[in-house]
Amino acid sequence: MTNTDRLILVTGPARSGKSEWAEALAKQSGRTVLYIATAQLDPADQDWQARIKRHQQRRPANWVTHHVPIELIKTIQDASQANCLLVDSLGTWLANYLEQDADCWSKTEQYLLVSLKQTASMVILVAEETGWGVIPAYPVGRQFRDRLGSLTRSIGAIADTVYLVTAGHALNLSTLGTPLPSQH
Repeated sequence: MTNTDRLILVTGPARSGKSEWAEALAKQSGRTVLYIATAQLDPADQDWQARIKRHQQRRPANWVTHHVPIELIKTIQDASQANCLLVDSLGTWLANYLEQDADCWSKTEQYLLVSLKQTASMVILVAEETGWGVIPAYPVGRQFRDRLGSLTRSIGAIADTVYLVTAGHALNLSTLGTPLPSQH
């Protein structure tokens, strides 16, 4: 991460350390960190509550947490230059929009990309890698996987830095990799 990085994408598989890496980058930013939690809270799901609690315990006390399961675009648009938004996670946010048809989702995705390009704040996005395994046998699973893959590719194309975190190691894909031509 450099001082000029404004948009950072951190991606990786489950339990890889991607959230911890994103948190370390946010600490280094020197900005007021706003932790943007995109999950729907479900008190009946004890495992989900335990996961949320582990994330909360890692965060510094001075970070402000906002629960934003839907209004991520507005949150990004409203953030100030002094902020570092740590968005955890894109996959969880996207899951909240799975009921949108393809046209509506395309517009939502484009609005998100525009907000990321235009914001004055620093944004660190955490995204899950879901397409490394078996193709889901059910339509909504395939829809989720395909939309998330497309979204992370689009964000990766505009990000200042893209990290892949796997097995507890962060790789800076922006320095190690070669960007593909635009998909559009």
